[in-house]
Amino acid sequence: MSLKVSIIVGNPKPKSRTLKVAETLVEKLLAPGSYEVEVIDLADHTDEIFAWPSEKMAALNASVAASDLAVFASPTYKATYTGLLKAFLDRYPANGLAGVTAIPVLTGADLTHSMGPTVNLAPLLVELGASVPGRGFYFIAGQMDHLDEIVQTAADEYAANLRRLANVASELRGITSLV
Repeated sequence: MSLKVSIIVGNPKPKSRTLKVAETLVEKLLAPGSYEVEVIDLADHTDEIFAWPSEKMAALNASVAASDLAVFASPTYKATYTGLLKAFLDRYPANGLAGVTAIPVLTGADLTHSMGPTVNLAPLLVELGASVPGRGFYFIAGQMDHLDEIVQTAADEYAANLRRLANVASELRGITSLV
C-alpha cells in the first residue's frame, strides 16, 4: 500500500527554501517507494486562492483532505504563517482534515519565533480535524547547509511519535481493522 502524501507550501515565492525543507522532511521520514507525493506550491495559485467558489481550489483541498500525511509549510510572517496558507486552510469546514496526519513546518530567520509551528499552526490543523504527531518543526533558513542533518533529527522524532501511536492503535478494543 502506498501512502498519499501532500506538501502544501504557503510561501508567496515559488520554489522556495520552505518548499525544499518540506520535501526533505518527507524524504527523511518515509521509506522510498512507500508513498506518492503531491506538492501544492500555493504561490502557483495566487490567481484563485481568494476566488469563491473555485473548482481548482476545491479540487486541491479535496486532494489534501484525502491524504494520509500532509506537511503544511510556511515562512514565518508577522510571528505566524502566511495569509496564503491561511486562505487555503480557511476553505475547509470543521473536521475537513479528519483522518489526515499533519506536520506543521515554519521557516524563519532566527529562533525568535521557533514556537510558531506548535502554538500557531498546529492548533489550526487540529481544529480542522487533523492529527498532529508532536510539536511543529521550525527551521532556520540560514542553516540550509545543514538541512539534511537538521531535518533528519526532526524526522526521527516524528517517526518515534508515530510508532508509539501505532503501538497504542494496535491494542485498541473493539477495532477490527484500522483505516
